[in-house]
Amino acid sequence: MPPKQPLRRQSVSVGRGTRKRDEDSGTEVAEGADEWAQSKATVRPPDQLELTDAELKEEFTRILTANNPHAPQNIVRYSFKAAEKVAEELMTPKQPKERKLTNKFNFSERASQTFNNPLRDRECQMEPPPRTNFSATANQWEIYDAYVEELEKQEKTKEKEKAKTPVAKKMGKMAMRKMTSMESQSDDITKVTQAAKIVERMVNQNTYDDVAQDFKYYEDAADEYRDQEGTLLPLWKFQNDKAKRLAVTALCWNPKYNDLFAVGHGSYDFMKQSRGMLLLYSMKNPSFPEYIFSSESGIMCLDMHVDHPYLVVVGHYDGNVAIYNLKKPHSQPSFRSSAKSGKHTDPVWQVKWQKDDMDNNLNFFSVSSDGRIVSWTLVKSELVHTDVIKLKVEGSTTESLEGLQLYTVGCGTAFDFHKEIDYMFLVGTEEGKIYKCSKSYSSQFLDTYDAHNMAVDAVSWNPYHTKVFMSCSSDWTVKIWDHTIKTPMFIYDLNSAVGDVAWAPYSSTVFAAVTTNGKTHVFDLSINKYEAICNQPVVAKKKNKITHVQFNPIHPIIIVGDDRGHVTCLKLSPNLRKMPKEKKGQEVQKGPAVEIAKLDKLLNLVREVKTKI
Repeated sequence: MPPKQPLRRQSVSVGRGTRKRDEDSGTEVAEGADEWAQSKATVRPPDQLELTDAELKEEFTRILTANNPHAPQNIVRYSFKAAEKVAEELMTPKQPKERKLTNKFNFSERASQTFNNPLRDRECQMEPPPRTNFSATANQWEIYDAYVEELEKQEKTKEKEKAKTPVAKKMGKMAMRKMTSMESQSDDITKVTQAAKIVERMVNQNTYDDVAQDFKYYEDAADEYRDQEGTLLPLWKFQNDKAKRLAVTALCWNPKYNDLFAVGHGSYDFMKQSRGMLLLYSMKNPSFPEYIFSSESGIMCLDMHVDHPYLVVVGHYDGNVAIYNLKKPHSQPSFRSSAKSGKHTDPVWQVKWQKDDMDNNLNFFSVSSDGRIVSWTLVKSELVHTDVIKLKVEGSTTESLEGLQLYTVGCGTAFDFHKEIDYMFLVGTEEGKIYKCSKSYSSQFLDTYDAHNMAVDAVSWNPYHTKVFMSCSSDWTVKIWDHTIKTPMFIYDLNSAVGDVAWAPYSSTVFAAVTTNGKTHVFDLSINKYEAICNQPVVAKKKNKITHVQFNPIHPIIIVGDDRGHVTCLKLSPNLRKMPKEKKGQEVQKGPAVEIAKLDKLLNLVREVKTKI
């Protein structure tokens, strides 16, 4: 505590006369102070200190700071890092640590940190629309007055029409003449278009006469000297300037007209998504497509109806499905899905027409990366969707804190329906698995095949044998399966990503595959079970990648599409479509039973080998 300062002694004298200032106290006193000198006394507290003049004149300086004087000065903070470091030094002897080299080719051993963007709330405010209250009463008199006003208006309009009758007659004649001239012009244009189309085909037939002759009559004579090899003869090349920068994403032959096929154009590069096109070409006119339809989103798949060959269903990259009617050659689809009608949230990778439902409504299925397999029904003038099954990755189901079951969605990439069993179908996924599903069970799979190490690009049932199907993948392999066995019967490594596979319609043992290195591979299991009997590049540049392949249902030709928008037609040599040889005194047996027996014989041999191993 600071020392107490003593009170200064003061003397006060009060009186009349002139005022004087006391030397010690400095107070003013009047004259006659001597009279009070005797009664003057000093008032001092009992604990007052006696200080000298030097001590009284000493100054004490005090500094005010913002520090809290009551705050503790001995705060202890705990360091986890220091504790861990001390614990490690105590537990382990000081030795040089061996760092494990990360395998850059294995994604599971690499780590990355991503920046999470902060969540933001967006709000907007608008002025409410103005409101007014209206009320009125209606009785017989008001209704009568309203009818009278309406009659008066009708009479006035009739009088105006009577005044304009001569002018109207003249104008009516002129309009009629214009209408008749327009109709005659439209009729003339339709006649000219038909005639122009015929003339165009005649000109193309003359221009490509050598190609047409090869298609009809040419057979490679060198096949007689090649027992187990064949070739592909290039015929026509179909291309359009509007689809030059779009890849061929789908191919499909028309089930009724064997010379007509549909081509879907889009892009497999998700960074370069723009537009799409649906083109229909005829082998009678390779220079220009018969039908042209454009879309805002890329077309990723398509299929043509068997009973109604003029209906083409397509799947878009934006998740929509649409139906085009070739009888109505306008650019817009006749039917199209929407967000309200249950469109997919990811690209649609395949669509397939199915048999009509019980009410004879058209029906088709679609598969997408969002894990949904949807059945679409055309009811009156709109598409009605039904989720058949939702793909789930097996073993990925976990339970959340609230008790909800969470699972990883499987991304569907391809599917195919059984030729005889209506309810059974196969689904290929991006994880490399193939699921055997049923239309009746939406909660579980009939069977699961660990098929490939990468995404399954295509699955296809054999057209003859009901147990056999085929799959291909970006892991360079093509596998042939018996759906009752979980391991593949045949495995073929093609040294490049396989984009598509297709069974031949004339044999149960012949199929074709296309790879991204520009080659087409044709196999015949009855001739060679170990390798392809034809490996042939069919695109001019090495940069071109073949995306799809399809066999013609009647003629011995195939069509292949690449990522530059080109479609090439190729003819199979005789060795690629060998038929059973005639024996003396015996007729050649043909038909589905023979094809089934031929493939069964191969499968039995493979089963015997597997059982021995």
